[in-house]
Amino acid sequence: MQIYNTLTKKKEEFIPLDPPNVTMYVCGPTVYDYFHIGNARSFVVSDIIYRYLEYKGYKVKYVMNLTDVDDKLIKKANEEGITTAEVSKRYIDAFFEDIDKLKIKRATVYPKATEHMQEITDLIKKIEENSYAYETEGEVFFDVAKFDGYGKLSGKNIDDLESGARVEINDKKRNPLDFSLWKKAKDGEPFWDSPWSKGRPGWHIECSAMSMKHLGESFDIHAGGNDLIFPHHENEIAQSGAGCNGGFAKYWIHFGFLNIRDEKMSKSLGNFFTAREVLNKYSAEAIRFLFNQAHYSSPLNYSSDLIESSKKGLEKISSTALKIKNEIEKGNNTGENPDFNFNNYYTQFEAAMDDNFNSPKAIAVIFDFVRDVNAVIAKRENLSLEFYKNAKLFLEKTAEQVLGILHFDELHAGQGPSLENDLIELLTKLRASAKADKNYQLSDQIRDGLKEIGITLQDSKTGTTFTKD
Repeated sequence: MQIYNTLTKKKEEFIPLDPPNVTMYVCGPTVYDYFHIGNARSFVVSDIIYRYLEYKGYKVKYVMNLTDVDDKLIKKANEEGITTAEVSKRYIDAFFEDIDKLKIKRATVYPKATEHMQEITDLIKKIEENSYAYETEGEVFFDVAKFDGYGKLSGKNIDDLESGARVEINDKKRNPLDFSLWKKAKDGEPFWDSPWSKGRPGWHIECSAMSMKHLGESFDIHAGGNDLIFPHHENEIAQSGAGCNGGFAKYWIHFGFLNIRDEKMSKSLGNFFTAREVLNKYSAEAIRFLFNQAHYSSPLNYSSDLIESSKKGLEKISSTALKIKNEIEKGNNTGENPDFNFNNYYTQFEAAMDDNFNSPKAIAVIFDFVRDVNAVIAKRENLSLEFYKNAKLFLEKTAEQVLGILHFDELHAGQGPSLENDLIELLTKLRASAKADKNYQLSDQIRDGLKEIGITLQDSKTGTTFTKD
């Protein structure tokens, strides 16, 4: 399996530090609001990576942090006249509701910053003891100039970085690039005791402390959005290297933006939809299908037209899945078992996902599989139960268990076929009744009418099935 490593700027063979165990850390949400559909892409992509690693037989410990102390969270609490703890609880609860609706598997651990203050202050002490940090008036800053290799993740040259280029301006710092490890609390802000002042941690140090607490000083994968490469992940590498003896993260994976009209979706720009707003209109499977159609590292433009197109593509898979499920439920075990090379499709699917989690190629393999299965069904009057079970198993292992775009147990409830398929089934039954009554004119009219809108009926001794063009 090959993974593109942002740190080395190339694809590398994935070799875990302690196989078959894999350790993975993903930057989670700052819980001051509902997360938007752009955040959802990062969470879904992380979920697919997690699922595929498990598919490959790895035992994955997956950690996603929850930032529950932050300037934005404090601002929200002050606006509403409540505590930061009340704000964070509301949006942590909402976060779990929304990821469950998106069919995202729960991570192993969701650590909160406020529950790791001891680990955070201990790490800052180590950094200070190693002479990579300095204290000024109760605040602690990381001394970037002392850390060799700063900029190796982002590719930025420290000499070229200027004050104001996505760095925090503070006259207490020796260098504009220096960043906060500990902030002294202002009046009305939440605070924790520390050797330096009553205050709270900087954003970057939280992730280093929590990842190392739960995964150790060296772990396999660190992932997050492209916007986190600098300064957040760059700073994580620096402070972790200065405060511990491990290698920190071995593979760095970064996700492309979800754009609106070619502009990054973000709360600061105001061009966003919350995940729960989109989930009110579209199924989790349709949203996940949309995300899977673009490579995780590429930008993806979000629009209602694009997700409607995704729905139609998903219908081709789910209608075939329902057909397979119905045949299995019939239990007919007297039919022909065709020479169908299921292993070939597994090989192609794994080759796609092994190539840096190439989900668009994996989707293409599933479409080829659906096309070929439908061709076999159309050519034969009766097929064995074994054939249908093997077809179901392939879709379960790939479309359901890895990509999360299909759920067999929900097909009957409309999660796949939807109202459209129910109406087609109704017309198919009406046509069967017309044929039984020898009303061939009506029977042909229904068949031809469906054909005009892209629905092809296939008659066999066991009944009538349909495919969508």
